[in-house]
Amino acid sequence: MVMHSSSSAAPSAAEVLRARYASRLPASLEKLAGPEHGVVGLPLHVAWSGLRAYDLDRPRLRMGLYRTVLAEGQHEDLVTLLNRDLLVAQWPVLRTLVSRHVRQVWEEAFPELASARSVAA
Repeated sequence: MVMHSSSSAAPSAAEVLRARYASRLPASLEKLAGPEHGVVGLPLHVAWSGLRAYDLDRPRLRMGLYRTVLAEGQHEDLVTLLNRDLLVAQWPVLRTLVSRHVRQVWEEAFPELASARSVAA
């Protein structure tokens, strides 16, 4: 029987997901220059089925857009579709709507999100 050392073990699914989300992050939250108001249309590679246009002035739709972009968006999508102030303001609720991997990656990279969470709690 062949034994493999733990150093050559394949990464877990969780590690792969976390690395994928981390590779998409902006350098800082200030790089998030998306709109604050109006209707935003998502590209097909982000929203391939269902709703693709979101009205940022409607809180439920805005939350849906942020949830979708955080989960499916590439780096360029994050910086052009998300707005720093909206993300921080919504984070206490939004963090409960995204996957654990997305939440952990964003809170580890941007401590202000983790502190926004604790202020709202």
